[in-house]
Amino acid sequence: MALDELKAALPDYAKDLKLNLSAVIGNSDLPTQQLWGTVLACAMATRSPSVLRELEPEAKANLKPEAYNAAKGAAAVMAMNNVYYRTLHLLSDKEYSSMRAGLRMNIIGTPGVEKADFELWCFAVSAINGCGQCLDSHEAVLRKAGVEREVIQASMKIAAVVQAVAATLDSEALLP
Repeated sequence: MALDELKAALPDYAKDLKLNLSAVIGNSDLPTQQLWGTVLACAMATRSPSVLRELEPEAKANLKPEAYNAAKGAAAVMAMNNVYYRTLHLLSDKEYSSMRAGLRMNIIGTPGVEKADFELWCFAVSAINGCGQCLDSHEAVLRKAGVEREVIQASMKIAAVVQAVAATLDSEALLP
């Protein structure tokens, strides 16, 4: 199981991450598609080869092909959008915000899965990438669709733990 492999790879000082992996993924109350789509999108967002190598096969086994592709699409489009919209937010000159972006993001309108699931994955990736504007936008869409705060929080926890595991494992791989 991917989680067992990741937990075994973590150093002793990261015991909290081992426990949190079990809690947020292994014992999640999210439906399978929401859970594994979030895990896959977050694993991709971390850019960690070791985390992606461990989590992708289990995500692929738990997702229908259209959900698997949509989760990867969420990570891809948010890699672009999080940079663009975070930059708009950080710039002092707010006139840039009134300019047309002109960037293709068709997958957001037609992701191939339930819109709420895709929005949840975009939200989680935005948490990893630190785009407040995207977080607010996706959270508002989720809430309007009737998604409970606890579900949104669960995606935040997955994003936080997957990112922490990636940072720890990638850092350890570089140490003597």
